[in-house]
Amino acid sequence: MKYILLFTFSIISLAAYSQQYTSNDGGSAIHDTVKNKKGEILNEVLITTNREPKPVTAVRSGLKPMDNPQSIQVIGSDVIEQQQAIRLSEVIKNANGVYVGSARGGAQESFFSRGYDMSANNMFKNGFRYNAGSIPDVSGLEKVEFLKGGSALLFGNVAPGGILNLVTKTPSFKKGGEIAMQMGSYAFYKPSFDFYGPLSKSIAFRINGSYENSESFRDVVKNERLYVNPSLLFAVSPKTQINVQGDYLTADWTPDFGTGIVGKKILDIPRSEFFGSLWSNGNTKSASASALLNHDFNKNWKLNFNSSFQTYDRTQKSTAQLSTVTENGDWNRGLTQNKNLEQILGDQLSLQGTFNTGAVKHQIFTGADWENSFATAYTYAFNEKFLVTATNPDGSPKTYDPSIYDKINLYDFDPSTQRNDIPNARATQIAKTETNRFGVYFQDLISITEKLKVLAGIRWSWQEAEVTTYKEILTAGVQTTAPEKTTPVVGAKKLDNAFSPKVGLIFQSIKEISLFGSYSSSFTPNTGTTVDLQPIESSIIDQYEAGIKTDFLNGLLSANVTVYQITNSNLAQTAPNKADGSLNTDTTLKILGGSTKSKGIEIDVTAKPLDGLAVSAGYSYNDMRYTNTSGTNGSFVEGDRVARTPRNTANLSFFYKVPEGMLKGITFGAIGNYIGDRLGGWNDDYQWTAVKPTPAIPKPDPAYIVTIRDRDIPLEGYTTIDVSAGYEWRRFSILCKLSNITNELNYTVHENYSVNPIAPRQILTSLRYKF
Repeated sequence: MKYILLFTFSIISLAAYSQQYTSNDGGSAIHDTVKNKKGEILNEVLITTNREPKPVTAVRSGLKPMDNPQSIQVIGSDVIEQQQAIRLSEVIKNANGVYVGSARGGAQESFFSRGYDMSANNMFKNGFRYNAGSIPDVSGLEKVEFLKGGSALLFGNVAPGGILNLVTKTPSFKKGGEIAMQMGSYAFYKPSFDFYGPLSKSIAFRINGSYENSESFRDVVKNERLYVNPSLLFAVSPKTQINVQGDYLTADWTPDFGTGIVGKKILDIPRSEFFGSLWSNGNTKSASASALLNHDFNKNWKLNFNSSFQTYDRTQKSTAQLSTVTENGDWNRGLTQNKNLEQILGDQLSLQGTFNTGAVKHQIFTGADWENSFATAYTYAFNEKFLVTATNPDGSPKTYDPSIYDKINLYDFDPSTQRNDIPNARATQIAKTETNRFGVYFQDLISITEKLKVLAGIRWSWQEAEVTTYKEILTAGVQTTAPEKTTPVVGAKKLDNAFSPKVGLIFQSIKEISLFGSYSSSFTPNTGTTVDLQPIESSIIDQYEAGIKTDFLNGLLSANVTVYQITNSNLAQTAPNKADGSLNTDTTLKILGGSTKSKGIEIDVTAKPLDGLAVSAGYSYNDMRYTNTSGTNGSFVEGDRVARTPRNTANLSFFYKVPEGMLKGITFGAIGNYIGDRLGGWNDDYQWTAVKPTPAIPKPDPAYIVTIRDRDIPLEGYTTIDVSAGYEWRRFSILCKLSNITNELNYTVHENYSVNPIAPRQILTSLRYKF
């Protein structure tokens, strides 16, 4: 099946799309309403494909997609609804080049693009960085924007693979709404609601929310989620609007670290088997509030001020991830407990303007942003020794470490006979990390002629991080002072700053075709010190990108082809020698001088050949490797592909709604995704072994033997196909989806644990009533 799909991709992917977006009724009239007289509500307008695409929020500067020298994809709420997406990972099936790297024990989904992990700094909500340690609810999303490539000019410290920006639903002066119910396999049900409309001539509202309760194809695993997203729009004047919004999510979930692995082999065990304790539990709470002020001085100049506050709280207690499983399936089940908190406060002030210098047109975007993050992480230890049925050679009970719960066998595990008492744990350490970020930037799109344009910009970013640690005090092995009552140890402040330039050249022989090339840089702060015990500088990453965009008949046929190369020529790695010249085995002593290279091509296409029919496809090739390493203890192996980066990914989808005739209202569609061969686990590294003189080897050479530790887990590629069909009648609609119709089995692997199987064949049905 996967080869047939790949062949189809190779035929279709002659080009790809630069932007895909269709607004739903609820959010289509906001800006138009504000532009008219205060309180004047527009009559219903039929929106067709022959119109100017709406600006992409993540671009921030208001650049048109054809004027932006990088690739952009937007998945609108209509696609999310048609696809019946439940998780963000399902939404990004429509975005070529971004993929799930791991499931992290069921607590979160980690996304990768162009070989780089996006989960740390590259996830945004309404333009603000948010903690990606939770799984967001998609019922409140208006669209998901995928801005590929270098975005450091606009967002500061972000990895060069791209950013994902989640845009929540906003108010409208047009009254409407809907209620819906989703039901599916494994006792899944999710009621939701969405209401919007005017409160007065100058105030509009929107509130949407959902409740989810479900079991899983994994035994024992359950989810219960509650989400609400209220917002208000104030049309202060024809030139000024203020959008205030917030959301809240609470989720109870079962930590699930998947199946077992022996060495590099995933065990042949039914994908439903769950090896955690029955009392395993996790809870995530997240909330946000933001205010966005937009003011138009006139048609050429605009001011934006945005402010956001977010909170995040995740707790988890369970048996630990599956590791060190023996060949016969025996596993000493460990214990794990953690708690993580974070508060993020951010402000953004920006100015957009256009003016001419002679015959040259300038479209500038400049501003400043600030962010404060305060994260708290708790470390726990378990208080008791556990005795199990296993015995020592002398017949006495065998005592395990406090962090070991019991011993099971994965091949004959019986959940009904497992141990079920919940062990006690104590906080042994609290680490509080405060991070401040500040940046100023300036960007100018210079239209030398209508056909030739130059985008030039630069950003200066400053970042400061400080860790304060509280550790317990033990007396005779017993905690006498809890960590929160001890004297804190304040670490040295870690300061980083960098310039991030960007320059691009755009040539448009006709307005439907745009050729572009660009250079941009980004930076990544490093941990560790130099051999002189000084903080190590940030790594500077260079990215080169070139491509072609086409957009014919205002979106009826759009295309994008991009090639890129990303080079980190000063990757931090273990220093070969200490300050005194002796060989170094301390992995915290580092030098800049290693390198990685990520290179590839992305091809996307979208077409609307018939009224009611939308087709999109994409193919991405990426090869990311370590190209220069020191060969010191713990350093990566030169030439190795970076783990969790598939060389090939592809997607193909179509959705059709019969527009007229006897079959009017019938909808059907399908989406296929291919994730190619990749490596799980860790990357291989060098291991130095000390050799002591012996009578047989009186003079070893030169006191060290270098070997390579084989730590990667090869994973085969796989294809999943989802199909859907439905019917709309007046205000009612029903839509059914059958996912993974071939019942494909594969895994997402985080390091050597959290080996989570993908979901099997499932069915989901949505009933919807629109007001």
